[in-house]
Amino acid sequence: MIAGHLQEKKGYYYAVLSYKGADNKRKTKWLSTGLTVKGNKKRAEAFLMEQRQHFVIPAADAPCPTGDELFADYLRRWLQIARTTIAESTYGSYSGLLRNPIEPWFRKKRITLKGLTAADIQAFYMEQSKRVKANTVIHYHAIFGKAFKDAVRKDYLETNPMLKVDRPKKNSFHPNFYSKDEVQQLLEVSQDDPLHLCILITAYYGLRRSEVLGLKWSS
Repeated sequence: MIAGHLQEKKGYYYAVLSYKGADNKRKTKWLSTGLTVKGNKKRAEAFLMEQRQHFVIPAADAPCPTGDELFADYLRRWLQIARTTIAESTYGSYSGLLRNPIEPWFRKKRITLKGLTAADIQAFYMEQSKRVKANTVIHYHAIFGKAFKDAVRKDYLETNPMLKVDRPKKNSFHPNFYSKDEVQQLLEVSQDDPLHLCILITAYYGLRRSEVLGLKWSS
């Protein structure tokens, strides 16, 4: 976690983050909390802590990985660089999965990039499979696959540990749907609900939630 402190400016709190760049010089990043100084110190401190935990050093300033670099730190840097090559929705998904549970799990164990083994990854899969479905674990597998492939391509690693990791099997899909009587009951009890029209359209056309709301990825 990088260093940081709160700074007052024109009656507002700012989070000032500090880190060393690739040239070994100290650099700072100012982030507005949007909070006034009066009565908001605790909220500003919470904002600062969150920014310190999740801040990713810009790719241009990030030093090359070493044997001592934590795997969690490498993943964060890899995703920052890969952001320009993947869809924004994919970046959002990957970022959320790194934030929880991938990064905390590997950071707690202090596993380095070069010290990580296929057994470590398999252990992570086994532990996560106790709380999520196999399809979610497959998403973790996809992230690791891309991150390690890039690490080998850039000569950070000599071999790819993912070649020794089994891909989790996908869940079998078992559809579940309302009967005619259940749909009728749903429409009756939701008659006065503000979402009744959405429920009616969804039931009539069999739409997904995003479809009935007319959402696109850009939304």
